[in-house]
Amino acid sequence: MNGGDEVVAAPAGPPQPLEWKFSQVFGERTAGEEVQEVDIISAIEFDKSGNHLATGDRGGRVVLFERTDAKDHGGSRRDLESVDYTISRHPEFRYKTEFQSHEPEFDYLKSLEIEEKINKIRWCQTANGALFLLSTNDKTIKYWKVQEKKVKKISEMNVDPSKAIANGCISSIASSSNSSSPRPSYLANGGSPDKSYSYLTNDFPFPPGGIPSLRLPVVVTSHETSLIARCRRVYAHAHDYHINSISSNSDGETFISADDLRINLWNLEISNQSFNIVDVKPANMEDLTEVITSAEFHPTHCNMLAYSSSKGSIRLVDLRQSALCDTHAKLFEEQEAPGSRSFFTEIIASISDIKFGKDGRYVLSRDYMTLKLWDINMDSGPVATFQVHEYLRPKLCDLYENDSIFDKFECCLSGDGSRVATGSYSNLFRVFGCTPGSAEATTLEASKNPMRRQVQTPARPARSLGSSLTRVVRRGADSPGVDANGNSFDFTTKLLHLAWHPTENSIACAAANSLYMYYA
Repeated sequence: MNGGDEVVAAPAGPPQPLEWKFSQVFGERTAGEEVQEVDIISAIEFDKSGNHLATGDRGGRVVLFERTDAKDHGGSRRDLESVDYTISRHPEFRYKTEFQSHEPEFDYLKSLEIEEKINKIRWCQTANGALFLLSTNDKTIKYWKVQEKKVKKISEMNVDPSKAIANGCISSIASSSNSSSPRPSYLANGGSPDKSYSYLTNDFPFPPGGIPSLRLPVVVTSHETSLIARCRRVYAHAHDYHINSISSNSDGETFISADDLRINLWNLEISNQSFNIVDVKPANMEDLTEVITSAEFHPTHCNMLAYSSSKGSIRLVDLRQSALCDTHAKLFEEQEAPGSRSFFTEIIASISDIKFGKDGRYVLSRDYMTLKLWDINMDSGPVATFQVHEYLRPKLCDLYENDSIFDKFECCLSGDGSRVATGSYSNLFRVFGCTPGSAEATTLEASKNPMRRQVQTPARPARSLGSSLTRVVRRGADSPGVDANGNSFDFTTKLLHLAWHPTENSIACAAANSLYMYYA
């Protein structure tokens, strides 16, 4: 105002769809190569900085990768600050180390075999240059410390190594052949091969005057370093059912673990005690109607966590309300349309994964058919629904017969919260824009040419929820024998696990034993 014309900024439109490019692949299969069951990746997780990536596999191994491009810029901080352009390089990672996290076990009390497969990996806060992470199989959680240690070597030996024989003895023959005058020969630890000294007996007598050539070995620290993974804690015997989730708390001291019926709260430093904070087990197991499928701590509020159920609901829990959080603070669920119920309704409504956005305002959930985005301040329904498997609806009977309908797909959000992603069959994954007005719905293939099967699927707004919030429903193609892009689908190749880099548009996803990375 103030006498001048008021300038009104034009509202910014939705961001343009990203163009995804192949970055790297680790463990790529050659044509016709058979995949070993133990090599199939079962968990992926970036750390908070995005400089490290961890994967777990069905063989109980954890493999760590570290970012390399961020270290290659060189120059001092002052030089980098004086550069007036941004360094536009996509994240590049290299293999860092791997270790055996879990081994196969057998529960003799229940006659139950416990497989070594890694179900989840979660990073913890770093300290003193060391990396800390939690990994779990069906029953046991482990807390790992991975640290670079300098290699220690022996720089001086007592004797000439070329003359040493077993146990450090030097043969008298070798000694006498190298000397014209007869000199006594000695052992590495000060003994003598002369039988009069009885060097093989436990009560070794020193000769009069001592041993003239005794030199103790000197241990020095070399410039070489090696990565050592050490298990700091083992959290066991706290779950009767299979662990489906673990989640680190923002307080850096605690974490939760969840199975079908209970959620336990642990302190990282105490492995022999946990607190049961959620218990949905009924007095009579015949009354059981739903189970816990996933649980996650709020990214910034250490007193809040969310867990999902097999009935398609999400419950928000506040640890300040009571020690046992059986009564939730908020319940998020979508009412089913009247007359739409079928035999498969409850199965496909089961939520397989939930993730908080970076700021904790939104929760993303994945059920068999859809991705749903929820605002924790609005429990009337999701703010956006993205159709992932709508084209499979006519095939639900077949999917039930071959157990594919029980596949548990993960989901993830971009660091800025503007996009979401999840996996599908035929090694495909979908990326959706979730800002108001965005029609982005990209299908990518886990291969070196991710856009090979790309066809944009149109967005169809369902109903408005106000000026700023719009519920968006995206439909795929409805042809029963093909996927959303007209390609025949393959239920044996499924992309269950993927993760979005916390600060950049970069996605890591697992196709069997191969880790693919893409950037935009």
